[in-house]
Amino acid sequence: MADYSRRGWSPGRHTPIVLVVAVLHLFVGYALVTGLARHVVEVVKQPLQTKIIAEVRKPPPEAPPPPPPKLAAPPPMFVPPPEINIQVPVQAAPTVTTVTTTAPPPAPPVAQTIASVQPAVRREFKPKYRLDPEFPRRALARGIEGRVSARIHVTPAGSVSEVEIRRSSDVIFDREVIRALSQWRFDPEPVGFIAEYEIVFQLKD
Repeated sequence: MADYSRRGWSPGRHTPIVLVVAVLHLFVGYALVTGLARHVVEVVKQPLQTKIIAEVRKPPPEAPPPPPPKLAAPPPMFVPPPEINIQVPVQAAPTVTTVTTTAPPPAPPVAQTIASVQPAVRREFKPKYRLDPEFPRRALARGIEGRVSARIHVTPAGSVSEVEIRRSSDVIFDREVIRALSQWRFDPEPVGFIAEYEIVFQLKD
């Protein structure tokens, strides 16, 4: 008869189990002494942070672009109607001829104007009123003598409308000649005329 009590206990087979149990007891004792278990409990007690993940919504579909505006059709091009030239025959009016037995009145004689008789430019024509030019003071101070040839345009009323200097020995005399001859007066005539004069400035001894 076999002895099972001896065969069931084997120090070599049970040594690892005994060591594991001993290590667990040592670890539990160390945890109780150092407060490691309390830290584990505090870590477990910390509140859990929860994050709410918002639902990602898809963007709404883009609205279709508006339809292009309808353009009104352009008005039809204006085409002017063709010009139609209608030629109407012109009827000649009947001519009426009258025969007179009385002679026509004689034509009036052609009046000859003074302008056709007088020359185009009158030289040294005597005026109705004459104002002689004065000797310029600057010419007297410088001892200058002069000679000026001038034309005057006379209106039909006899007044002078323009004085034109033709020749002048010194411009110092021109202003005085224009001033004096502009005040000359002539007898009225049907038409105006042009007269030419020569004014001489001489120093007296």
